[in-house]
Amino acid sequence: MAGPHDKTVFNPPSVRTPFGDYNHGLLVPAGASLLVTSGQLGIRPDDTIPPDVTAQAEICFEAIGAILEEAGMGFEDVIRISGFVTKREDFPAYMAVRDRYTGALKPVSTLLIVGGFTRAEFVVEVEVTAAKVF
Repeated sequence: MAGPHDKTVFNPPSVRTPFGDYNHGLLVPAGASLLVTSGQLGIRPDDTIPPDVTAQAEICFEAIGAILEEAGMGFEDVIRISGFVTKREDFPAYMAVRDRYTGALKPVSTLLIVGGFTRAEFVVEVEVTAAKVF
């Protein structure tokens, strides 16, 4: 099935339907520019860190949005999201934030529980890959 920006979605019937608002595979056309971000943490430019996963995830996605914008892209160009949280119970809150930021064409997505990050205050980290034909 063709999606926005000529990306093709793959959700074969032989694979279980995605658990959330994402796709199992996306094919990017030849000639697309590729942007890969580093993992973004829930820390504001003034070095403050909110304690909860929702606020930290919003900071992560706002930072990613700024990086995308500087590259001439937007969330509609994101083809892959990797999210990392420190607690299983934070999955729903993280996914609610993720789903607010993704475009009409849902990216592929991985979400992992990890033991922690560089500082104990961090509870979520997010990185993305985006592709756009200019």
